[in-house]
Amino acid sequence: MKIQTRISRTSLSLWLLWLGATACVTPIHAQDALTTTDVDRSPTPSPPRSKGNGDTREENFNIHAQTTYVYQNKHGFSAPYTGPQSLSATPEYSYTWTATAYIGARFWTGGELYLDPEVVVGRPLSHLFGLASIQNGEIQKNGGTRPRGYWARWFLRQTFNLGGDSTHVDDGPNQLASNYDSRRFVMTLGKITLTDLFEKNTYANDPRTQFLNWALITHGAWDYAADARAYTIGGAGELYWDNWVFRVGRFMQPKVANGTTLNENIGRYHGDEVEVEHDYKLGDLPGLVRVLAFRNHELAGSYTDALALAQATNSLPDVNAVLKPSSKVGWGVSFEQRLGNDVGVFLRASGANDRIEEFTFTEIDNDLSAGVSINGTSWGRSEDVLGVAFSTTGLNRQHREYLAAGGLGGFLGDGQLSHYAREEVLEAYYNYRLFKGVEISPDVQLIRNPGYNADRRGPVFIGGIRLHLEI
Repeated sequence: MKIQTRISRTSLSLWLLWLGATACVTPIHAQDALTTTDVDRSPTPSPPRSKGNGDTREENFNIHAQTTYVYQNKHGFSAPYTGPQSLSATPEYSYTWTATAYIGARFWTGGELYLDPEVVVGRPLSHLFGLASIQNGEIQKNGGTRPRGYWARWFLRQTFNLGGDSTHVDDGPNQLASNYDSRRFVMTLGKITLTDLFEKNTYANDPRTQFLNWALITHGAWDYAADARAYTIGGAGELYWDNWVFRVGRFMQPKVANGTTLNENIGRYHGDEVEVEHDYKLGDLPGLVRVLAFRNHELAGSYTDALALAQATNSLPDVNAVLKPSSKVGWGVSFEQRLGNDVGVFLRASGANDRIEEFTFTEIDNDLSAGVSINGTSWGRSEDVLGVAFSTTGLNRQHREYLAAGGLGGFLGDGQLSHYAREEVLEAYYNYRLFKGVEISPDVQLIRNPGYNADRRGPVFIGGIRLHLEI
């Protein structure tokens, strides 16, 4: 499925480079990161419940843009051996740069169309091998050091108002200033990334402004449908009913694990998601809980089958040698709670029956994460945000046995796994607002047991800096 356009990739890259440069002198409104929605910062295809700024006027067109640069340096660490897909034990650096335009238009009542051209450049650590909790959510599986332009998103959102209280949502990326009912049905069709709609955590969802590590931007065990750039095509329906939301969606899987081309046979190979969301208050403090279930059906390899074939042929196990139509199911639960005007916390847990290979996200079969986000009002920096979070991720037995026998996954492969241990991440960032629309964020991460290998336990220290601009 393609969009025809006369804009060449080179022209698109140059145009977005100009947008990124102008962001330095054309600031936008910066949102309080501790609100219970993320209207202005995040390219959300799902209308949030924000009451807005008091202006109830609607708009029929808008355009926004962002550019984000992330630089990270990994210190060396002690390791008794290194396999074909290990995290390098020597010092190395990584960087990413993205630039995105968000174009929105309303053509009829309730109908909104959005287009997001994007450019990306990136250099991963260790060729993107050796970590399940990958350190930068902006890195792409098919990235490179030459700018690449593409359509990140193109989607139609249709809202059917069903009554209840009137809610105004302010203008923002992929969000026209609009008035919605608190009871409504929203249909989204097109190309998005699933974290735009599902598990849209207030404090840990957007690596351009919040935590960077993959284990902290969404459910680690959620092997959500996506191509190598994390985008997919499909449709979702959302029923908003006052303080409840019910979501369901079906989206395309790639033709091969971590591949760039989506399989258009969505009736046979697909990723299905169901999520229930409920917001509440503890006293006057808002909170929210989400429960997610997913089922993927794809042409994938089984760890058990790969091990059986390797034993029969006296060879190393390879999931690519045992591909067949397979299903994976999993779940995720998350909580958010504000503890005061300046403090919010989150907690996540997820798991999946990863007897079949990791297909679209990362090699995490179960995880638990928690964190805190603190606004800087108490130290006189009301626009700044400090975030600290921890995650612990693990593998199911079949996955561990496959790696222990020398098998290679999408990201992991030390050649052995004699001493398994959970991979653990501690991350902290500080968003410092230089001026309106421009933030700089130091970020530090400590990662223990990279690749779930206690023999190479580290800890691995990764220091970085992020520059984010919006217009």
